[in-house]
Amino acid sequence: MTCKVALFKGGVSAERDVSLASGTACAKALREAGYDVTEIDVGKDISLLIKQLQDLAPAVVFNALHGRWGEDGCVQGLLELLGIPYTHSGVLSSALAMHKERTKTMVSQVGVRVPESKTIQASILAKGDPLPRPYVIKPLSEGSSVGVHIVFQGDNHVAMTRKELGFDGAIMVERYIPGRELTVAVMGDKPLAVTELVPKQGFYSYEAKYTEGKTEHIIPAKVPAEIYEEALESALKAHQVLGCSGVSRSDFRYDDTPEGDGKLYYLETNTQPGMTDLSLVPEQAKYLGMSFPELCAWMVEDALRSKEES
Repeated sequence: MTCKVALFKGGVSAERDVSLASGTACAKALREAGYDVTEIDVGKDISLLIKQLQDLAPAVVFNALHGRWGEDGCVQGLLELLGIPYTHSGVLSSALAMHKERTKTMVSQVGVRVPESKTIQASILAKGDPLPRPYVIKPLSEGSSVGVHIVFQGDNHVAMTRKELGFDGAIMVERYIPGRELTVAVMGDKPLAVTELVPKQGFYSYEAKYTEGKTEHIIPAKVPAEIYEEALESALKAHQVLGCSGVSRSDFRYDDTPEGDGKLYYLETNTQPGMTDLSLVPEQAKYLGMSFPELCAWMVEDALRSKEES
């Protein structure tokens, strides 16, 4: 009997467009792998979503949502209540990983190096620099570099309004680490590879991530062997201490600048990494010989296996 999969995509977060692209690609791959897939564009009507799931009675949900509600433990909690297995991480690990400051606190406790940071209210930016420049401004609970700003020496004072930032409330300000952007996917209990991300212009922003030709992906990253191994080990430690399941992806900065300290710094873990044609997890899996349909099928079977073992 063909396994029935409900695939969640879309959602109501700032990453809706990316989720639609991820979901469409994953649905196609899963059908190629032999699954019976029904795509559900998830909106704000929870009662409608529950009815759709009850009518469909899927064996598993493939969660291709990104950002708030789909990635922060909320939809995971709903699926737990309904007793439906789902891909990626559970309620607690999803919620933890979406909160950047708490994530860094936990990951640092297992020996992974993180840059200094603090949580403040966005309104405090109007009073002056919260950290020595250069520093990074990040919303506490968004992904895909949504709302990220870098403040360099010589920039005008950042008395940013809510409109300019794109968000308000609590934010994280973090010491800017110069050098190279690295990322590592973890699949189950195995880190896959290290990719260096080289934006053609500026930093690895939302636009650079999801616009073809904006960023060069170098796999494997051409970094010293000890840094490569440290990145693999640190990504696995982050995956494990946060309690992640299925696939995750952790991001790093490697300061190899002439004035730098030559060290690797952990930034964050994404429990719902992108699965578009430009995405890094499928690229790393392919580098190791796994096709996109095989990767998606593994995620479904891992979710079903985890449910049986719980």
